[in-house]
Formats: sequence, structure tokens, C-alpha cells
Amino acid sequence: MTPGQPRITHSEEETAEVARQLATVVRAGDVLLLSGNLGAGKTAFVRGLAAGLAIDPEEVSSPTFTLVHEYRGGRLTLYHADLYRLDKVATEDLGLEEMGVADGVLAIEWPDRLSHELPGARTIEIEIVDDKTRRIYLIPDP
Repeated sequence: MTPGQPRITHSEEETAEVARQLATVVRAGDVLLLSGNLGAGKTAFVRGLAAGLAIDPEEVSSPTFTLVHEYRGGRLTLYHADLYRLDKVATEDLGLEEMGVADGVLAIEWPDRLSHELPGARTIEIEIVDDKTRRIYLIPDP
């Protein structure tokens, strides 16, 4: 996925495929900030990341009530955080540093709930165009 160049998808499967392709280039310690309205496809995107990391995408569910899910067994561990139900929060309050997320990839849904910037994080915006169509942006680093 080229930074700044939007990808248009027409199904949940195509959205997951964009993420699967991105998973081929992520490295341990990468943080992905997934922004988009409710129902935009953020969790579908994380399922695609899982598939691209050789993790069963069927295991991925929205961690809305547990905040963070951890998926092992692939090329890298996938940590999936959903901050939707929180007010502003610091990553240290979530215990992400203690979990050792540096050994894998951290995908954070609703990153606008974070109280501070995460240096080096990649922002991915998923925009709803219509019922099935999404426009996905990988925001280039400043």
C-alpha cells in the first residue's frame, strides 16, 4: 500500500486483502492506528492483517469488551486494541508496554482516544463511501 494513494474496496474481503498485503511488510514493533467511523471495516482490516501474518483470521474479533486481544502463531504476534468505549487513555494505562508488544504488530482501533502521540505509528484511515465501498488511506509519516 503506497502512502497517500487511496485504495478503493468494494467488499469486506477486498478491505481484508489490502491489509493482508500490508502485513507482508510490517515489522516487529510496528503500530497501526486504524481510524474510521463505526462500521467502516477496521476489524475486517485487522482480520486481513492476521491472514497476512499467517494467523487464522477467524480468530479475530472486536476486542471492545476486553480492550486488547493477542494472536500468536504467525510470522509476528498481532495485538489488537479497541479503544471505542474509553475516554482519553494512555497506552501505559492499557498495559501495552508490559505485554511486550515490541515482538509483534499492534493495531489500535479508535486511536483518537489515545492521550498522546505514538512516535513512528502508521495511520490508516478507512472512509465509508457507500454500503459496500471503502476508501483506505495509509497516511504518510510527517
